[in-house]
Amino acid sequence: MYKTPLASGLTATALLGMAFPPPAKADFLEDSKASLELRNFYFNSDYRQDGANQSKRDEWAQGFLLRYESGFTEGTVGFGVDMLGLLGLKLDSGPERQNSGLLPVGDDKAPDSYSRLGATAKVRISDSVLRIGTLDPRLPTVLPNDSRLLPQTFQGSQLTFKEIDGLTIDAGRLTRNNLRNESNREDLAVTGKGITGERSSDRFDFATLSYRWDNQLTTTYSYARLDENYRQHIVNLVHVLPIDKRQSFRSDLRFARSREDGDTNVDNDAFGARFTYRLDGHGFGAAYQKMSGETGFPRIDGTDPFLVNYVMLSPDFANPDEKSWQLRYDFDFASVGIPGLTFMTRYLRGDNFDRGAKEGREWERNTDIAYVFQSGSLKNLGLKWRNGTYRSNGGSDIDQNRVIVSYTIPLL
Repeated sequence: MYKTPLASGLTATALLGMAFPPPAKADFLEDSKASLELRNFYFNSDYRQDGANQSKRDEWAQGFLLRYESGFTEGTVGFGVDMLGLLGLKLDSGPERQNSGLLPVGDDKAPDSYSRLGATAKVRISDSVLRIGTLDPRLPTVLPNDSRLLPQTFQGSQLTFKEIDGLTIDAGRLTRNNLRNESNREDLAVTGKGITGERSSDRFDFATLSYRWDNQLTTTYSYARLDENYRQHIVNLVHVLPIDKRQSFRSDLRFARSREDGDTNVDNDAFGARFTYRLDGHGFGAAYQKMSGETGFPRIDGTDPFLVNYVMLSPDFANPDEKSWQLRYDFDFASVGIPGLTFMTRYLRGDNFDRGAKEGREWERNTDIAYVFQSGSLKNLGLKWRNGTYRSNGGSDIDQNRVIVSYTIPLL
């Protein structure tokens, strides 16, 4: 029998109450936190190929993100509530320049504003928490996008179980999707290269088991099913080898197996490996990614894929059978006495996929420069410039710049 997220959540709460001892003393008000984030975002994307449907996307907007997290009431079962208020204001746009992802897309022009309000009821027993309502799950099978003005969120229920040292279990169901530049809640949909037969759904079931063996090794297994669309298994291994106080070597291995569920043609195996060597403030990285199967990597519409070569402009370097590699360099200026200033640059290239009658090829180059004020009256003010270039032998050719100014004000 189908259960709503509320019914499923109440059942889980009752089982938890019988299984675990009372938690430590908690306070609903004193443990509360609240903040207001101001996010000013300028986005400019030029399309360089002949015959582009849109030559430029150029918009500027101001976002307000109000977050409140309560503590929990005292007792064997602690109750709390979280609130999320989001508001986006148009500062500059135009009929020929919209669809940047900052603002909703209008029939003629982007609207002047859009907003969302989310509420989450939460229940804590011992070290486990059940949440029902607006969710922001950060799991390999569902990674909400937060790369524009306002974040993507979902409606549903999620249980986080932490009763065994080192083990974290997340399980739940999502029923509705709030895209990053929309006010309305929508059904869930699948997206991915070459996927056909998809249909909207109100049922995405997920479970993730993550075990931290020690300070160096963490392994994760995730399962998800978007009803009538696809099933997915993901395994992830992360190992950090400390060489000495100045050096470390990090390995991140990922494998995902996705198959159809219903009438879709989903058929994808995705392997990825990323390695990073750190020396003082320097980071030297390399990654390799391989797609196998009849389709690209499937995911819920609007979310980020759990792939090592998902970056800024190309959807994910995840065409059917595509092979891609990446070289990356990071520098943290704190190592030379300038905390808050960071730099990143990377280059990716992909090939071995079909582009009509020829082999597809694509490459991308990104650069980020960011600074966050560490003290004084401007503390928490962040400045970031992102630049990207993408070229291919048959898709879009893009030159893009993003300028983001963010300021977080603690309220509680």
